[in-house]
Amino acid sequence: MINRVVLVGRLTKDPELRYTPSGVAMARFTLAVNRTFSNQSGEREADFINCVVWRKQAENTANFLKKGSLAGVEGRIQTGSYEGQDGKRVYTTDVVADSVQFLEPRNGSGDRGQSGQPYGGGQQQNPYPTYQQNQPMNQQNYTRVDEDPFANSSGPIEVSDDDLPF
Repeated sequence: MINRVVLVGRLTKDPELRYTPSGVAMARFTLAVNRTFSNQSGEREADFINCVVWRKQAENTANFLKKGSLAGVEGRIQTGSYEGQDGKRVYTTDVVADSVQFLEPRNGSGDRGQSGQPYGGGQQQNPYPTYQQNQPMNQQNYTRVDEDPFANSSGPIEVSDDDLPF
């Protein structure tokens, strides 16, 4: 049996972070996912999907995502039920996330609503969050000519098979 879900959508509100009695972090959020087709009046509808994420991913989700943030979720569907206050059985369906990907810069979704433009209203800014990079934020991603080890080569560079990682 296969139970895999992959979603991309926007959070409908800020994630709710809680901790179990034993101290395990858990975050709940709802993802609005657009349908791929339009209804009879030409409008795109969306599904609102409840998601749960655990442990460190839960803390990261609560710290870095907020209402309107674009996120990718990969996980599995889990169903359950409980007895409501009126005594009737209430059925639940959640996506239990194995992975939550942050698909915008930290301030991308918040600034867009005010300026109408992505990534901070046209300011020069890296579109990817800094925690995904291996270099400091202020270091540019370029090689100076005087540091280029191949700048003075006059032809093809010889590479033996032993030097290749594959």
